[in-house]
Amino acid sequence: MLGPHRRGLLQLGAVLALTASRARGAQPPPAATPRPAVPDSAILLMPGPEGSPAARWAETLAAGLLRGLPHAVSLRATALGGPDGITAANRFATLEAGNGRTLLVLPGVAAHLRLVGESRAQFTPDGWLPICVSWQGAVLAGKGSWPRPRTAMLRLALPAPEAPETAALLALDLMGVEAQPVFATALQPPEDLVARGHADALVIGAPAPLRVADALGLSPWLELETPGRRDHPQLPSTAAVPGAAARLEAMQAGFAALRLRAALMLPELTPADTVAAWRHAALRWQEEEARQSTEPAAALVGAEARATIAPLFPPPPAMLAYREWLLRRLSWQPA
Repeated sequence: MLGPHRRGLLQLGAVLALTASRARGAQPPPAATPRPAVPDSAILLMPGPEGSPAARWAETLAAGLLRGLPHAVSLRATALGGPDGITAANRFATLEAGNGRTLLVLPGVAAHLRLVGESRAQFTPDGWLPICVSWQGAVLAGKGSWPRPRTAMLRLALPAPEAPETAALLALDLMGVEAQPVFATALQPPEDLVARGHADALVIGAPAPLRVADALGLSPWLELETPGRRDHPQLPSTAAVPGAAARLEAMQAGFAALRLRAALMLPELTPADTVAAWRHAALRWQEEEARQSTEPAAALVGAEARATIAPLFPPPPAMLAYREWLLRRLSWQPA
């Protein structure tokens, strides 16, 4: 038998062991390893074919972004479909949102084809988050001075009814300017139509449109302005064009598509810290480009990028108004 002293020691040991066990159980679990803001690997969907203007911009941008991210990331570029970007945008829209592993390079023409009702454009861009935007200027340029005599018919050279440049014809209609569209062919682009005297004016969308107009021997007449972005304040602008809200939004959507060379997008519901990390990397790339590039095209990031492409996706009444105008004015509708 154990003596009283021995039993007391055992009981005290049991109490101490129980107390230590409870203390261990009350301790918080080890802290979880924080999730990195940007995944270790990501996919960049871009319009094909490889070597197209949007693809080249995407490749340059991707290299710059990787230098500005907080850790090494494997970014795999995948070219899909043709240069209009619809195939890539459709694929992007079907992927799971919010994981930050997929980015899209969206050219302006993809958004414009959705505006005019192109059946292939099945994507809905609501909620997509712009990281970086490549933006260019756009002007209406022609022979002689502006404004034109009221009695003179203006012949406007355009690539095609469904092209973003056709929004300039809508602007002229809203301004009360008598204008006749002259559509280009594969053998006669708009520049040739003007040079050969078949048209009086054309739309120039380019990083340096005033320089292009001068090279063509034309006078820049109007800046095709979008809300939040004024590149040529020395020119008159379409900002004061009168008209119903839906038609004005449609006109601005066309101008935005013309001026947008490409935008880098993340899907909706992407975590805020992931968006911030990509935008920070884009900002660093923007600073590098400003120091090194001789090209005047603007690289816009953050709030400036969001503001400039906002007109690209107008509400349904504006989309309907533009399609109705195309049908009435040009007898054109998507196949």
